[in-house]
Amino acid sequence: MSNHQRLDDGMRRRIEGRLEAGQSQVQICREFNLTPSVVCNLWKQFQDTGSIKRKPGQGRPRATSATEDRYLSIIAKRNRGATASQLSRDLYAATGTRVSRVTVSKRLHETGLFARRLAVCVPLTSTNRRVRLAWCREHRDWSMDQWATVLFTDESRFSLNTDSRRTFIWREPGTRDLPPMSAKSTIMAEGV
Repeated sequence: MSNHQRLDDGMRRRIEGRLEAGQSQVQICREFNLTPSVVCNLWKQFQDTGSIKRKPGQGRPRATSATEDRYLSIIAKRNRGATASQLSRDLYAATGTRVSRVTVSKRLHETGLFARRLAVCVPLTSTNRRVRLAWCREHRDWSMDQWATVLFTDESRFSLNTDSRRTFIWREPGTRDLPPMSAKSTIMAEGV
């Protein structure tokens, strides 16, 4: 175990106790199966600060605050058809925080919203169901030659352009067939 970041708090406390007791760094390395640099860095940290607690994570700070993340989620739910670029511009206009469309997508993914294709469904009425069932019963005994003359035009979608022009909306997983929420019900669900 030679990586400084893998040391859990319990092991750090045991090493700290050994260092305070005056045990040599070489003995500690052997006992805990650590490289000398790890124990040396812990000893330096102990001498400087008096403890070897793990330092807070270092890295790039988040571009958005928790409030801005909530704002992104709310405006995405109000305008489910908005693109990530549009949401980025809305956030900049409202808060002055400039973020990329990728950051917007990541923040919405954290809140459970994903860009998915809009499911266009025609609601079937009882009349539609009766007519479809009658059609199925009428054609269930057709032969293969009769079915060979039928052309189903709604099976596949073809596009000659590179842009498919499909509409995407922001929605939670498992809500494909649910009716879209209105802006008012979205606001009430968010508690705003």
